[in-house]
Formats: sequence, C-alpha cells, structure tokens
Amino acid sequence: SGSEVLLEGVGVNPTRTGLLSILERMGAEVEVEDMAERGGEPTARLRVRSAALRGTEVGGVEIPLAIDELPLVALAACFAEGTTTIRDAAELRRKESDRIATVGDALRALGGQVEATADGMVIEGTGGLRGGAIDSHGDHRIAMLGAVAGAASQEGVEVADMAAAAVSYPGF
Repeated sequence: SGSEVLLEGVGVNPTRTGLLSILERMGAEVEVEDMAERGGEPTARLRVRSAALRGTEVGGVEIPLAIDELPLVALAACFAEGTTTIRDAAELRRKESDRIATVGDALRALGGQVEATADGMVIEGTGGLRGGAIDSHGDHRIAMLGAVAGAASQEGVEVADMAAAAVSYPGF
C-alpha cells in the first residue's frame, strides 16, 4: 500500500503490452511516460502505483499479446478482489515447463488459491500471499515470478534454481 515503482527503458511494442492492458483493466495504476525508440523498438518509462485490483477474464485475442506474462497475471490475481479466469492459453503447457501446472503449484505453495484447467487457470483473489518456497523447474519465467512474488508477499519467497532467470534476463 502506498508504494510506487519507476521502471526505465521498458519495451512497449504493441505486440508485447498485453500485460499492461490486463493489469489496467484489473485496476492497476500504470502511467506510460517518455516514449522513445531503442534499437528500432518503442520504449518508455513506466510509473506504477499501488492500487486495489479486481478479478477479470483473460482469453481470446489477448492471449498472444500476453502469453509469456500470464504467470504475472496469475500472481496479480492473487492480490485482487474476486475471481480471475485465464483461458485459451493451452500453449502454456508446452513452454520450458508446463506453466499452467508450475504457476499453479508455485502460487498455491505461497498461499494462493489457484485451480488449473486444461487451457488456463482460475484464481480466487485473497488480497495477498503468505510467502514460502518454490521451485523454478528450470523455467526462467517461473524463477522471475518467484522473485516478484517474494517482493509482494508477507514472508518473502525462496526460489530453488533462481539461476534459470538468466535465460531471459541475465543478472535478474
């Protein structure tokens, strides 16, 4: 509550900003500032302020625009009020790990209420996560999910095989 984060040089290519649209629909306060171009791609500074989140439905045409960020949608849904449903995302079962299963297992281990479905998951928002320990299963996105969950949880999160994050974000 009351926090603000400033992220510099964030890629904001419209084919990769599905997460921002979903979070804004959930009630997140995200300001896009100082648009620029780096290496032929649009970038911006993002100012994100704490806000009350509400559950939402995610599916259809949104999925390709947020496929790699859907674990973060599930994490945000744990902090929201109400139910968030992610559907049409069976592709998550064929990533570096079965991300539907690993995200569900990880969030449940931290105190979340997550039910896996064939093509997504249903998350009951509880207003937060307790914290605990998870295994990245060698999946860079799950490792980073654990780190972000640790910053937001009550007790922090220990991530087994955090080194997996280096695949997409060396030094994360």
